Amino acid sequence: MKIEQLYTGCLAQGAYYIESNGEVAIIDPLREVQQYIDLAEERKATIKYVFETHFHADFVSGHVTLSERTGAPIIYGPNANPSFETIVASDEQVFQLGDVTIKVLHTPGHTMESTCYLLLDESGKEHALFSGDTLFLGDVGRPDLAQKAASMTQEDLAGLLFDSLRTKIMTLPDSTIVYPGHGAGSACGKNMSKETVGSIGDQKATNYALRPDMTKEEFVKEVTDGLLPPPAYFPMNVQMNKEGYSDVDQIIAKGQNALSPAAFEAAANETGAVVLDVRHQFEFVKEHVPRSTFIGIDGGFAPWVGALIKDVKQPILLITPEGRLKETITRLSRVGFDNIIGYLDGGIKSWKEDGRDVDAIETITAEALVALLEKENSYVVDVRKETEFNAEHLADAINAPLDNLNDHLPVFKEDGTTYMHCAGGYRSVIANSILKAKGIHNVIDVLGGFGAIRKTGVETTDFVCPSTKK
Repeated sequence: MKIEQLYTGCLAQGAYYIESNGEVAIIDPLREVQQYIDLAEERKATIKYVFETHFHADFVSGHVTLSERTGAPIIYGPNANPSFETIVASDEQVFQLGDVTIKVLHTPGHTMESTCYLLLDESGKEHALFSGDTLFLGDVGRPDLAQKAASMTQEDLAGLLFDSLRTKIMTLPDSTIVYPGHGAGSACGKNMSKETVGSIGDQKATNYALRPDMTKEEFVKEVTDGLLPPPAYFPMNVQMNKEGYSDVDQIIAKGQNALSPAAFEAAANETGAVVLDVRHQFEFVKEHVPRSTFIGIDGGFAPWVGALIKDVKQPILLITPEGRLKETITRLSRVGFDNIIGYLDGGIKSWKEDGRDVDAIETITAEALVALLEKENSYVVDVRKETEFNAEHLADAINAPLDNLNDHLPVFKEDGTTYMHCAGGYRSVIANSILKAKGIHNVIDVLGGFGAIRKTGVETTDFVCPSTKK
């Protein structure tokens, strides 16, 4: 028996390859499925099943394409109702895979169709649980993503999740390995561990949601407390996972449409496309196409695209580092952004050589900012998450989290100067690009963000004034 976790850091997502005696099952594959086919072929094995733990909201799964290319059936748990051919398994139904068995455990709560898959080894012993978004390491799945479709409140779903955990998961042997669907950084939970493999025993001992003395009422309150609104693109990803989508190779071919500077500008004007610049933030700060949006490929790229661009059907034009066009299109497609209509051939260099204007972002070092603060009450906006801000921030800073920046536009003054920072310099450049596209140009970016500010030794606080808390 072979189990391989195929973890994708930018999505904090785990897909799984399980092989026994020449037969393979894939659980929650990414959209670019050739990697699973190649792995099976290298090992002279055949993909027999494609298991889905639920209709994912944070990424587009590869189940449809993988089934089309291999002939392996797609398997969901009870309550699933996709538009394509699938096996909707019953609770505790088993599927033979070589010398091992995969058992369906219906665990509603995160969504109504949420299902875990229990792997029984050659002797029938419980070996591993592929827990999807039902159980994470350190957390459980958020119960607010399916309430509209299920006509249930998040409290109703949390109650179902409590029952699922107590009757289906906590009853498993402590030695059972846990392979979760996500780790730290995913928006599908709020307290996930950085570890990506655990055990039932460890989780019973450390996971706040699995406390043995916890009542259902306490569970519902704790699991629903502090949930931030889900990213706007989540429902559209669910729809794609339920109804199907185009093969990612078609999306990549369409997106590799080279455009001259003139054609690039014309396409932006004619289609209303977002001009998305994915170079490093230092390069964007130095020079960029006016009104372009920065979301760097080397940061939390795909989730930020989903959170900030929101509409997966939005036309997008790309400016990419040399040699990274295909990677950019692929990573956009993972979260459903398929409408890539072209890219700037030759990048910013060709744009300038064509005699076109560029814009830039003004910056200041942390040391220079602190020197200003010592002389005068400079206006500082912190675009980190509210939890980061509440833990520690500059005394007079205003919090305007990037996640919902548009709701905080009034904090940016029409005149004077605003100094803006995040934790390390990535998110503040994203925010600055969005503000510039809206005509706000009097914002200066603090290099190195709050990390650099702290190193200066300046006094900070965790006090949050009620009048400025968002």
